[in-house]
Amino acid sequence: MIQNSMLKTKDIKQEVIIKATPHEVYEALMDSKKHSEFTGGGAKISRKVGGSFTAFDGYSNGKNIELVEDKKIVQSWRASDWPEGHYSTVTFIMKPVKGGTELSFSQKEVPVDDAKDVADGWKEYYWEPLKDFLE
Repeated sequence: MIQNSMLKTKDIKQEVIIKATPHEVYEALMDSKKHSEFTGGGAKISRKVGGSFTAFDGYSNGKNIELVEDKKIVQSWRASDWPEGHYSTVTFIMKPVKGGTELSFSQKEVPVDDAKDVADGWKEYYWEPLKDFLE
């Protein structure tokens, strides 16, 4: 992974409660078929650390850094329109709470010019459809 030290970046943090179990949330994020179904874009996701993934018909791609089933997903992640070789780090943490799962999400080193669109995109293209899919 190449990081452009001159590139200004921003971190994104979001939390959402989903009326589903941590297992169901984890599976929706990590299962290629379920991921494609809830996002409406093709996804191919390795379930192994070091394995690659693509989502939204190739718009985003990266590698799995850490996987703790039903609890945590850490991935290097990039959008196809970002500067060549620049990856961010996304972390999904699932905690059981009364009535479902608290999903804590962070994305580090998002190019500053893309940060608002990326933050809005997680809400519009992930959290809302994920709720619709699982609830």
